[in-house]
Amino acid sequence: MARKGMMVGDSEHNVQKEMLEVGAPAPDFNLIANDLSSKSLADYAGKVKVISVIPSIDTGVCSDQTRRFNAEAASLGDTVVLTVSADMPFALGRFCGSEGIENTETLSAHRDMQFADDYGVHDTDWRICQRAVFVLDRDNVLRHTEYVPVIGDEVDFAAALDKARALA
Repeated sequence: MARKGMMVGDSEHNVQKEMLEVGAPAPDFNLIANDLSSKSLADYAGKVKVISVIPSIDTGVCSDQTRRFNAEAASLGDTVVLTVSADMPFALGRFCGSEGIENTETLSAHRDMQFADDYGVHDTDWRICQRAVFVLDRDNVLRHTEYVPVIGDEVDFAAALDKARALA
């Protein structure tokens, strides 16, 4: 099922599946880390999780979002910050290395886009992820969700960070 969910310039893109709601269990995932290992929710068991979803690390707003969450991660206590995109893990690793991203883990949904489908962020017109942010509690229940409808707009950093701090 697709919905109109993201504006890119003057065109409205189709986004696969429905948006997740606060209070629902977060879907598990199998994403690719920069070292090509697989990561799932079980790898972050017992931690609060901020999942920052971006269309592409090679754009200004996405790289700024990744830098901002990386800078804030140290002040979030027992929380892991994950940045997810459909970029290849090699591109994510290159960016992290050149930008000194050490407090945020970047993960790729490129292999099968299942994460993008399950989290309701799969832009099927461009095979990228819609910008979004999710905060999961230690039991993997969604406590904050935000889907950004315009590709160039930022997430509400304060809302996501405040929720993560309250849960940590």
